[in-house]
Amino acid sequence: MDSYRFILVSLTFSISWFDAHAQSNNNFVVTHFGAVPGTTKDSGKALESAWQKACATAGGIVTVPRRTFLVTWATFTGPCNGPTFFHLHGTLIAADTPALDDSDYWISFTRVDDLTISGNGVFNGNGALSWSRCRGIAGGCKNLPPMSVTISQLTNAVIQRVRFVNSKLFHLHMYVCHNVKIRNVHISAPDESPNTDGIHIADSTNIGITNSHIGTGDDCVSIGEGTANVNISGVRCGPGHGISIGSLGKYKAARGVDAINVWNCTFIRTLNGLRIKTWAPSLPTAVNDVTFADIVVEGVANPIVIDQFYCPDGSCSRSGQSSVKIKGVKFINVRGSSSQPTSVSVRCSKKYPCRGIEFYGLNLTHQGQPTTALCANADHKFGGSNITPARCS
Repeated sequence: MDSYRFILVSLTFSISWFDAHAQSNNNFVVTHFGAVPGTTKDSGKALESAWQKACATAGGIVTVPRRTFLVTWATFTGPCNGPTFFHLHGTLIAADTPALDDSDYWISFTRVDDLTISGNGVFNGNGALSWSRCRGIAGGCKNLPPMSVTISQLTNAVIQRVRFVNSKLFHLHMYVCHNVKIRNVHISAPDESPNTDGIHIADSTNIGITNSHIGTGDDCVSIGEGTANVNISGVRCGPGHGISIGSLGKYKAARGVDAINVWNCTFIRTLNGLRIKTWAPSLPTAVNDVTFADIVVEGVANPIVIDQFYCPDGSCSRSGQSSVKIKGVKFINVRGSSSQPTSVSVRCSKKYPCRGIEFYGLNLTHQGQPTTALCANADHKFGGSNITPARCS
């Protein structure tokens, strides 16, 4: 027994020494830089200090331990000296003060190659006060509140196993990124929280989102201009407004949206399922090569939508047509229940009618009965046996 205890103590000492040695080399714990657990002292500067050390170290790690830390805002900037890791084991919570609403973001990662964000921790945007303030203003907030986490100019990034909750605006905003993998994340906010998109992607390429649960007050995933080669699979969406391309055409864009694939996803009681939305009138851009396949909807109000007259707040002039060209969109094996009798709504621009809109193997019912489809200004076709709806009326 004594020899066993000696071995155990020796092993414990060795592990402790190894951890301390590893930490002194490349693992930078935020509490060692002044971060204080709790919700009274701002730990943002401490996180930035830990990041600066990790960024300067090849294989550097920022570690947030299993406690709650108040962060007013923080910016993590590269380039870094090799792969960099942000291990979030605890909770980062934003301030709820209205003054924060003057910022574009709460936490930002920018100009970093080979970044990994992981750790089973939580980014808590603490957005309840912002939601109530925006709901009390006609047309919403004049100055939008900040997005929770923004990633920009990242290449070869992985975001996995973390949670995003209660953002003031978008939970995760991505732009000018390349080769980003998001997997096994959980994003949640109440269904009445305004503009709390789960993930918004813009001006980015080679993006993957897999095996994640997203339920918010707006789009689970929204895809903006300049985005190409996006693959989304294994996502459970609800509550929320579904997975959307757009809205497009409100702002000038150098590139449209290309090569979007969404498959093996489930939508539970969402407002929309699969949606493409553009403004009218609009600036010119395009959507090409989009596939939605093997989709399950349960009690979704609008399972399939192409809307080229998008106007969410009634402020549009409605005096013109959309100049967004939509071509090559496939809906394959979309099945389940619609909460409305019409499960497919395709309203395209008279100026540039939709081309190559295809439906295969649809099985969408309302209260056990077949649903209908409405189409306007669209070159479309239906295929498969025993499908519902089988045609546009």
